[in-house]
Amino acid sequence: MALQSTFTLMASEQLTIQAASQLLRAGKLSPLELTNSCLSRIEHLNPKLNAFITITAESALEEARYAEAEIRAGKYRGPLHGIPLALKDLMDTGGVRTTAASHLFEKRVPAEDAFVVKRLKAAGAVLLGKLNLHEFAYGGSGLIGAFGITRNPWDTERITGGSSSGSAAAVAAGLCLGAIGTDTAGSIRLPSSFCGITGFKPTFGLISANGVIPLASSYDHVGPMAKTAEDCALMLDAIAAYHSWDPNSTTVQPGGYSAALPDESPRFRLAIAKGPFQNDLDSEVAAALEEALSIARKFSADIQDISVPGDTSRTVQVYEAYQYHAKYLPGSADKYQPETLRRIMAGEKVTFEEYRQRKSELLNLRRQAATIFERIDLILTPTVPVLPPVIAELQANPDQLRPAEIVMLRNTRPFNVLGLPSISIPCGLSKSGLPIGLQISGPAHEDALVLRFAHALQQATDWHKAAAPLI
Repeated sequence: MALQSTFTLMASEQLTIQAASQLLRAGKLSPLELTNSCLSRIEHLNPKLNAFITITAESALEEARYAEAEIRAGKYRGPLHGIPLALKDLMDTGGVRTTAASHLFEKRVPAEDAFVVKRLKAAGAVLLGKLNLHEFAYGGSGLIGAFGITRNPWDTERITGGSSSGSAAAVAAGLCLGAIGTDTAGSIRLPSSFCGITGFKPTFGLISANGVIPLASSYDHVGPMAKTAEDCALMLDAIAAYHSWDPNSTTVQPGGYSAALPDESPRFRLAIAKGPFQNDLDSEVAAALEEALSIARKFSADIQDISVPGDTSRTVQVYEAYQYHAKYLPGSADKYQPETLRRIMAGEKVTFEEYRQRKSELLNLRRQAATIFERIDLILTPTVPVLPPVIAELQANPDQLRPAEIVMLRNTRPFNVLGLPSISIPCGLSKSGLPIGLQISGPAHEDALVLRFAHALQQATDWHKAAAPLI
């Protein structure tokens, strides 16, 4: 492929990590030119989208030059070598501010990188900067933060969803080829659905959260966001690793996720989650789900109905969130956005005994989750029951913001509670051209299985190839 046609793909937001890595390794594409292309798009589109809080152009170009020299010298590190990526601004970056989209941390500069950042650098990735989010990841709308609202590339009057709002918008608009997000109740999958990209929440603890500012450590997941399931698998290969200092880091040996994708005739035992997952669906979401299920049936003898156990208690979440912020509140409460402060203070009166009891119940629920999959492999649901709301409408009714977020996170949160791997992939567009997502969830530590089915669906469809309108 000629260099010019490569950048045509980049301009239409179609260049994947997998395609770019092949071109880079073959010397048909330069990491420096690819990075410059991303930086040019950031310069042009970020003022409209507000996806980035901090752009590290100088260090990114230096990393790209180094990657180019290494690849030319035959020192190829793998599929992320020379690939421009970006980070949700919860991940510590040594020497670069990490703000959590809050005035509290707007001048905070960590001394060292988060573990996931170290893994990306070891893989040779080029890091473009830090991405916007809902303040301290405490919300699903992306509307609240010290650095303004990230706007949806499909319709800038609508939300991206949160909390990984900048991550989803940046990938959808081609500002980077992939991003790292976090997911406590759906904060990777919700914005991925609203922005028409692929977002993967792995098994709890598969990617270490060491050096990542927490929301609620019992539910926090770190994960990749990209255009395809294959790209997510390539990123997962690089960043999934045990970390001895992280008490939640899984000891299950990770690896080989991208290698496990190919299958000439994949077969899966599929189920559709009923009950609350299907309640009050937007009619266009329901229609897109039915179309996706018609394709899914090609890979399964039957699609069963199933119920998924849940836990609506937020005791553990509010307690852990408050405990993290308690040390900052006495002298700095005014540096939080008022709604974020209100949510944090919800945990003030939760006692340790209440927390301990609920945490025990949570761990027991996770142990029992394996029984869900005795007769099935994967669970399908709509990622989000509604289409992306209009920003102005949510802002006009602030009392309805949290209830609206709870609806948007309704289908994603149960898989954080259970700690199970779960991915959102595009499964269609509304009549007005807004993305709709399909959620695929599987057993703990069967991340490769979830990715394999998502990849099979994307090989059989073109939904993931739809590009956000040029802005």
